[in-house]
Amino acid sequence: MTASQIIFYIISAFILGTGILSVTTRKIFRAAIWLLFSLIGVAALYFWMEVEFIAAVQIIVYVGGIVVLIIFSIFLTQQSGKKMPKPPMVRTITGLLAILSGFTLTYLLIYQYGFTSTVKNFDYDVRKIGSQMLGTGERGYALPFEVVSILLLAAMVGCIVIALKAAPSGPSPKGKATDTQQPTNLKN
Repeated sequence: MTASQIIFYIISAFILGTGILSVTTRKIFRAAIWLLFSLIGVAALYFWMEVEFIAAVQIIVYVGGIVVLIIFSIFLTQQSGKKMPKPPMVRTITGLLAILSGFTLTYLLIYQYGFTSTVKNFDYDVRKIGSQMLGTGERGYALPFEVVSILLLAAMVGCIVIALKAAPSGPSPKGKATDTQQPTNLKN
């Protein structure tokens, strides 16, 4: 086993471990943090494959954008400390069977196809990638980039609207005054 294979297995184990922790934890904020670490592991895998630009995009878009947006959503909706409900046993067993079926199907497809190693050197530099990403031609990605930016904008506006919903008037459940109430026992 070469050092490169050992590094690959370590990074892959990190990604799988944090991904499993992300979907099995019962606290929503911890799930977002484990997702963050899993996506950082994917960026590390890209760095290991010597695709630095894609790794940087992974960190900027997913770690710096999507996960931070998820964490802001959790904080703005004040759900950070709450535990998610425990799923019923039927759902857990169904999920485990789906995972087992997916792994079995994937293994059978890979085994039957017999993938051969076709390693090609990347002949693209950042300038070529940038011109293709921002191009408006046949293989340009300017339109999908704009669609994704509108999607992220809609998600941010949705988070702000949820966070700015007015608190109900009247005493809070703990008997404390809310932001809209004025204390009645103040002396002038």
